[in-house]
Amino acid sequence: MKKTFLGFLAVPALALPALAIAVLLVGGCGKTAYKDGTYTGRSGEDDTGAWGEVTLTITGGKVSACEFVTWQRDGTVKDENYGKINGEISNRDFYDKAQLAVAAMKKYAADYQRTGNLNGVEAVSGATIAHNQFLEAVENALEQARQTAR
Repeated sequence: MKKTFLGFLAVPALALPALAIAVLLVGGCGKTAYKDGTYTGRSGEDDTGAWGEVTLTITGGKVSACEFVTWQRDGTVKDENYGKINGEISNRDFYDKAQLAVAAMKKYAADYQRTGNLNGVEAVSGATIAHNQFLEAVENALEQARQTAR
């Protein structure tokens, strides 16, 4: 029997049409149903104990608002004070990098709200941990919206 290589997997040639149909059924080619409402999703913690949290508002089955914040291990929000030590900028380079991440968090939320597509949210160099937390938190919030739509 002739085999076709699909990635690292050898698949019998006759199985390819069935595989394509299965992918469409599982992955979906249509829109996923989301119940209107507000949903909060949380990411796991990074190696410093920080985590991200997304709040999505869904209206008419689409994301109409998105907010993303990240929290430090002690429960402090990463905001304009993130990167300061005792309320002071004692290391300008550290503070600037921390604020780059804060700006990226706002960008991720705005990009997702605008596009409604996680593939449209590109990682900002220097803020990839926040990007990963954002993606994970959004997926968790969307899962809640899917569950309540059933």
